Amino acid sequence: MTDAVKTPWHLWVVGGLSLVWNAFPAVDFTLTNMQNAAWLSQYTEEQKAFVLAAPAWSNICWALGGFGSLLGSILLLARSRHAVSAFLVSAVGLLGVSYYQLVQNGDTLKKLLGDVPLYVNITIWVILLALIFYARAMKAKGVLR
Repeated sequence: MTDAVKTPWHLWVVGGLSLVWNAFPAVDFTLTNMQNAAWLSQYTEEQKAFVLAAPAWSNICWALGGFGSLLGSILLLARSRHAVSAFLVSAVGLLGVSYYQLVQNGDTLKKLLGDVPLYVNITIWVILLALIFYARAMKAKGVLR
């Protein structure tokens, strides 16, 4: 059986790059919550205390954001229409994390890490929105089934 719509070459490029990009938050979440000493050694004691004191709802949002995007990338490579849903779940998680970091604790985070969290958040949002729009376009063209 052949596919009705041929897979465009750019799906493999976008899917592969997004898989590499989205593996990081899954690894970061896992190693941080396992309190891996080598992973957390990049932080000062004050920064580490802040990161590890995050409330459960923020960690749930972090997990949804990170693992949702990782799953979205895998589903994109598998040409599944569910990639769109996974990326949208990731956006909900990212919204929660962004709120916790930038709204609820913006001043504290700025003192601890400067403007880096703001720029990282903006970058993640831009890439995630691009992935959502890309996956929706591929679904509309019938590439994702």
